[in-house]
Amino acid sequence: MPYYAYTAIDRNGKQVKAVAEAENEALLLAQLREASMRPLELKETRAPGKKAFKGKVKPKAIVVFSRQFATMIDAGIPILRCLDILHSQCKDPALKPALAQVTTDVKGGATLADALSRHPDVFNKLYVNMIRAAELGGILDTILDRLSGFLEYEAAVKSKIKSAMMYPVLVLIFSQLMLFVLFSFVLPKFKDIFSGMNVKMPTMTAFLFGVGDFMSAYWWVILLAIGGFLFGLKLWSKTPRGGYQMDFFKLKVPIMGELTLKMSVARFCRTFGTLINAGVPMMRSLEIVGETLGNQVLARAIDSTRASIREGRRLSEPLAESGLFPSMVTHMIDVGEESGRLSDMLVKVGDFYDMEVEDTVKGLTSMIEPLLIIFLGGVVGFIAVSVMTPIFSIVNSVDN
Repeated sequence: MPYYAYTAIDRNGKQVKAVAEAENEALLLAQLREASMRPLELKETRAPGKKAFKGKVKPKAIVVFSRQFATMIDAGIPILRCLDILHSQCKDPALKPALAQVTTDVKGGATLADALSRHPDVFNKLYVNMIRAAELGGILDTILDRLSGFLEYEAAVKSKIKSAMMYPVLVLIFSQLMLFVLFSFVLPKFKDIFSGMNVKMPTMTAFLFGVGDFMSAYWWVILLAIGGFLFGLKLWSKTPRGGYQMDFFKLKVPIMGELTLKMSVARFCRTFGTLINAGVPMMRSLEIVGETLGNQVLARAIDSTRASIREGRRLSEPLAESGLFPSMVTHMIDVGEESGRLSDMLVKVGDFYDMEVEDTVKGLTSMIEPLLIIFLGGVVGFIAVSVMTPIFSIVNSVDN
């Protein structure tokens, strides 16, 4: 349906400018008159959702918005007043213009869920559908509180993972830079010294200096090759086949694949449980979950699950047949279906796998740190032996 920008006088005599969706101008004019608004100007415009906002909204900003919105709704403040307050005090550069448009759309007669859905870069499908279910059930404050709790927990888990991986990643990057400097600038100096003294270099020393010569002469080729490979990999991963293969590789790579799967399972269970608990239909919930997991392999498994449910099968059966979900997850879902407490079971499984993710990350970081030390020690030791061996030869020749 087309969108119309209009200017009207409301029942309080104030001038209102907004954008609304309607089948035609006549229907929109009728809606405005029913709302006791006197239209002054009306013209067709583009969909508000197509407006691009620069930057990305911080998860913390959405969490704060949801928490404050829930508190004000619980206090009995009207939705429009809440939106005006939240927009005026919002400091996030990407969220603020979105809230301004949402407020305008709601004033124009759109539901809150429809207004939010026009900004998919800010409010994802999970958020929009939970708000839609809340509006239908009249429990907006409760759902907003659940949403903020859900988003807070997800943000906390991601923060813990990033913090745990920060040290080994920084050590790895710094070590690679140091090795690059050694091979490109330091070792060639030693080679010039040894060549000037006519020292016969051992095989390992000659190999080391050969690597140093190559890196010193063609360092730009190495950087271009690495950059080209990463750029090509990124482009390939955006194709349907490439994206699927990359997601499959993420699940199968040793150690990290297990962590990726646990994170995806935790997100699946927590998101699915939250949607079911909010009153969103199961088929719609599965569709949303598949789109929010961020893994095409798991998304296809969930699509197959939806098709199986349409044929009359239970939820746990196709999930188990996919071979991607652990048996504990499918058994707990089966128990939840039999007992009628599916959402509670999903949330419990999500909590369990969130703890599993934290434990896996801690174990991974505790294993990566000594491996990095061993690797760096081995490289430094090899360089030291390769450089010291010709020096010993020079000392011995001098003694003789």
